[in-house]
Amino acid sequence: MIPLEDNVSDIIGKAQRGLRISDTELAEKARVSSQKIRKLREGDFDELALLRVAPVLGLAARPLCELAKNEWHPKKIDERNGLAQFSTHYHGMAVNAYLVWDPASRAAAAFDTGADCSEMVRFANKEKLKIKLILLTHAHSDHVADLPRLREETGAQVFTPARESVPGAEAIEEGKRFRLGNLEIDTRLTWGHSSGGMTYVVNGLARPVAIVGDSLFAGSMGGGNVSYDDALRNNLEKILTLPDETIICPGHGPMTTVGEEKQHNPFFAGQL
Repeated sequence: MIPLEDNVSDIIGKAQRGLRISDTELAEKARVSSQKIRKLREGDFDELALLRVAPVLGLAARPLCELAKNEWHPKKIDERNGLAQFSTHYHGMAVNAYLVWDPASRAAAAFDTGADCSEMVRFANKEKLKIKLILLTHAHSDHVADLPRLREETGAQVFTPARESVPGAEAIEEGKRFRLGNLEIDTRLTWGHSSGGMTYVVNGLARPVAIVGDSLFAGSMGGGNVSYDDALRNNLEKILTLPDETIICPGHGPMTTVGEEKQHNPFFAGQL
């Protein structure tokens, strides 16, 4: 089972940075001691402190406590005909890349490359898939590290969000659509973590699939490095409005679903 990308300390830190709230200010607004805030940041669980801190940071308290108690992990999504996840290690962290394909024509799209595309290429050859598209969610180095090799191995066309140029890749805007056999791939701009973060929504398989990059994680989200407010808004409006059964494929951590995140993600639970 792939572990969650973020723990409670990570989530609190991302919210604090996004809202520009210092430990001292958080302690004052939540009516807890600065020492308790420091302990929360160190991963020391204190339910009463969490219940007080959560609303100050705009976080849902119940899911935050669930995560602190290790009471929730998204149900395992069995990789099914048409979807495969590949996890590789990049400078000490695990990063995900994905293949999606049309079971009838065997035409496939790769989403990001991770640190090493070897397993993805082996899988495609074994399953007799033809990778025709390489679609990048964003241009951070861990997601495009093996792009030259994947392009050379497959001869596929490469596309990148227009706001994040990548050498040799064609820039695309929100609303661009791709056909892949019987599948349709729509693009949604979900920036905030990065300047041009793109979510790709695939329809035509047994369930819709959303490849979200670092916009959203199971139980968390990417840091709002460019704009915290826009990261929150885009996740709410463009990802979590998809059907509940939609499989979410994040850049780090386990796959999840829209329905699970609407209930268990502290950044968004109760807002839809």
